[in-house]
Amino acid sequence: MKYLLVFILIAALPISCQNKKVYISNEGYIYGTTYHITYESSKGEDLQVEIEEEMNKLNYSLSTFDSSSVISKVNKNEEVKLDHYFLTVFNKAMEISEKTDGAFDITVAPMVNAWGFGFKNKEKITDKLIDSLKNITGYKKIRLEEGKIIKDHPKTMLDGSAIAKGFACDVVGNFLKNKGCRNYMVEIGGEVVARGINKKGKAWSIGISKPDDYNFFANQKLKAIVKLPERALATSGNYRNFYVEDGKKYAHTIDPKTGYPVQHSLLSTTVLADNCMTADAYATAFMVMGLDESIKLSETVPEIDVYFIYANEKGNYKTYISPGFKKLLVKEYE
Repeated sequence: MKYLLVFILIAALPISCQNKKVYISNEGYIYGTTYHITYESSKGEDLQVEIEEEMNKLNYSLSTFDSSSVISKVNKNEEVKLDHYFLTVFNKAMEISEKTDGAFDITVAPMVNAWGFGFKNKEKITDKLIDSLKNITGYKKIRLEEGKIIKDHPKTMLDGSAIAKGFACDVVGNFLKNKGCRNYMVEIGGEVVARGINKKGKAWSIGISKPDDYNFFANQKLKAIVKLPERALATSGNYRNFYVEDGKKYAHTIDPKTGYPVQHSLLSTTVLADNCMTADAYATAFMVMGLDESIKLSETVPEIDVYFIYANEKGNYKTYISPGFKKLLVKEYE
């Protein structure tokens, strides 16, 4: 599960504009995390109930914590009709898996579960267990044929948590657009979609927090502020979801190829893309790949821009900023 890794720099209450339109703000709890949504409504209509209905539709499809969801039935090898939400996420996941050479992998669920970061209880980690999990993990071991998921191994399981919240932002954004909202910002668990302008008539501004393991959310400090005109943003990092066992830190990002949590200098990855589903998947993949490989790959993907925070040999924060991201950077902090 991802945690909120950004600050949304918006007002929390409805505000009337000179053109008599109203900005409505909703917030709540969904998918094990929080959401904050602000949108301009010419009618002053509060859409929170309908927005939550849209988010719950996604839950019924992609929640591994709901035993009756589509993805849960796929994992249990039960007959199930794959809906639009599942198919959209599955196809995008396979696309990003191919482009990242498996750094992003929707079949990593058994490994994530074994380490205690998934929808099942933590297991005792041994080399034998990891080897057995590697045998059933890998995006090339599943495929979509005639509307059904075909597995090479029945124990292979899917987990869309590294892409579904980004897709949820896209879904809510499209819902607001269809309702006639031209200006809106949708944030779910740190993933963001923004369109148009905020109540001040400016592009939405998003704050990226410093990757500090031990600061509580209320005390987070900003590392950067970025404008988000007509883009989506996703941030991934290991500094909020980890545990310490026998004096060693284990973070939630698991390398699908090794079966172990990643250990490298990259602390946080922020990705800009045209849709949040894409940004979410790449942010996760880059956390698996590490700094050098992530920079190299990001330079070959024209539809994304990136902001990486990493630690140098002395443990000091350093950043890599792609040219496109730099154009949207409002401010960077030490």
